[in-house]
Amino acid sequence: MSGASSPVQLVAMHGWAGDSRAWRPLAEQAAARGWAFCSGERGYGQLPPLLPAWSPDSAQRVVIGHSMGPHLLPAEMLAQATAVVLLASFAGFVPPGRDGKGLRTALRGMARRLEAGDTTAMLRDFFRQVAAPHPVKALPPGPLEQGISSAGSARLLSDLRRLAAIEALPNGFPETVPVLIVEANDDQIVAAASRAQLRQAIPSATVWTLNRAGHGLLQPDLPERVLRWIADVHP
Repeated sequence: MSGASSPVQLVAMHGWAGDSRAWRPLAEQAAARGWAFCSGERGYGQLPPLLPAWSPDSAQRVVIGHSMGPHLLPAEMLAQATAVVLLASFAGFVPPGRDGKGLRTALRGMARRLEAGDTTAMLRDFFRQVAAPHPVKALPPGPLEQGISSAGSARLLSDLRRLAAIEALPNGFPETVPVLIVEANDDQIVAAASRAQLRQAIPSATVWTLNRAGHGLLQPDLPERVLRWIADVHP
């Protein structure tokens, strides 16, 4: 969706193994406010890869990223943001030291399954963890529904290795802009230590901690709550 005439533009980026269709509720509600919205796409399934871009006419530029999403955006795009919303995200994905040992082992196992061609079964296991404590059918549409392309499988493996190496906020992350962190108590993907590290990395951020929610942040009212926060910081 384009919106060159809108003073507020939202750029959203999904995380590892997701796709841009997950943003439909947010996009529809942003449109109702007259805001421009565009989303990036990694192309794990049948949707073509796409990098979003800022409109030159947008005065307020808001990045919304789920999980690895902010780390998949170009540094120059992040640097131009006037506010950032981090949904179940992180600075470093694998906690340092002994806290991260199990996660590093799990990531290596996922990589081996991708290399062996066990992509579909591995992703089904992953999405069950993303949805928990809710059933996997509660998740929005994703690349598995259309089938993982050979290029998408290679991209999944490349991004998984990249994920394991992330240790800090992405390059270009803007300083001194309003930041909203939305985290979940029952997140089975982003470790508690990594969530704490993100809060420490951005001490001025507003933090919402959701109960009875996991990595997928499956709460129907969340898109509208996020948009209200954006409206408050960009009146």
